[in-house]
Amino acid sequence: MPALRRRKPDDLPGVSGVVRLDHRTKNLTKRLKPGDIAVIDHLDLDRVSAEALVACQAGAVVNVRPSVSGRYPNLGPDIIVRAGIPLVDDVGPDLFSAVKEGERLRVDGATLYRDSTGEAVGVGIRHDDESLGKLMSAAREGLSAQLEAFAANTMEFLKRERELLLDGVGVPEIRTDLDGRHVLIVVRGYDYKEDLVTLRPYIREYNPVLIGVDGGADALLEVGQKPDIIVGDMDSVSDGALASGAELIVHAYRDGRAPGLGRLERMGLSGVPFAATGTSEDIAMLLADDKGASLIVAVGTHATLVEFLDKGRSGMASTFLTRLRVGSKLVDAKGVSRLYHSSVPTWMLAVLVVAGITAVVAAMYSTPTGQAYLDIVGSWWDRFYFWVKGLF
Repeated sequence: MPALRRRKPDDLPGVSGVVRLDHRTKNLTKRLKPGDIAVIDHLDLDRVSAEALVACQAGAVVNVRPSVSGRYPNLGPDIIVRAGIPLVDDVGPDLFSAVKEGERLRVDGATLYRDSTGEAVGVGIRHDDESLGKLMSAAREGLSAQLEAFAANTMEFLKRERELLLDGVGVPEIRTDLDGRHVLIVVRGYDYKEDLVTLRPYIREYNPVLIGVDGGADALLEVGQKPDIIVGDMDSVSDGALASGAELIVHAYRDGRAPGLGRLERMGLSGVPFAATGTSEDIAMLLADDKGASLIVAVGTHATLVEFLDKGRSGMASTFLTRLRVGSKLVDAKGVSRLYHSSVPTWMLAVLVVAGITAVVAAMYSTPTGQAYLDIVGSWWDRFYFWVKGLF
């Protein structure tokens, strides 16, 4: 009887790849490569994180916590599954100590195996369209409880940040002039790439002040635009963007701590601290409003109820109240892209072209040089005409 041959990992069922793990999905996607198995610790996987994992072409996504807790119908898990990436859920936090970064795992169904030994290291729940559909239906029923918690959290946030929200107390002085100008705030969030491409004519015509919120500064550079201001805690923006010459506003805690300043100092750069409890995208809007912007166009920010919930209750309150404060000036980029058209109509461009041709012809007839050129062209045309006529 022939000896049994050990099967290679590629011969085994499921998806095999190098494991990358991090408790913060945002940090994980910075080093995730195509085909890697992403091990995350993300309760209620949100849309932005899911889109980042899909963009990295993860081979599989393994969540040690529930990707859908039932609190609200979050958007992330459906994006992963529809992209054809296996999603294994609720494996348990022990997986972080059971596997190491860089080793190879195999995901077969809802079970994780170590490639080197074939040992099972974790079992979870494998999601598909049907299972997610049931979870989403149940999660929609839990929205009322989330809204009650949101209302209570909003009142608490308003008490803490009343002076900033109502009177602008604490907004720092900046050197960039925003008074009376349009301001475009870019967050690396929902559909930011598509919106920036659509807004290119608007940017060319109105020349708005460009504010990148952390990684939003890199998003601007990717489409050939240089940020005027970068706002954030400076943890997800590249060194290149920070060194681009933009004015740097560092999001600081209310107790005065500003970790982002340390990074800038190590790079030999300086920044202005802005202490606030809200999110970085919110303080960017408050800054633009306080400094006299006539219009604030938001790219990649949160606008719907589910998007607010994706941020968590504390961030949701900040975002909601900030929009109440700047509401008269704030326009979502999608609204601008649907309503905005270039102020130069097509018929005017056609008239301009015809006028230009007419001016050239008139100049040629009215100058000696032009007439000489026309005589040469006419002579060549006569020769060509008689040559063609001779062929027939």
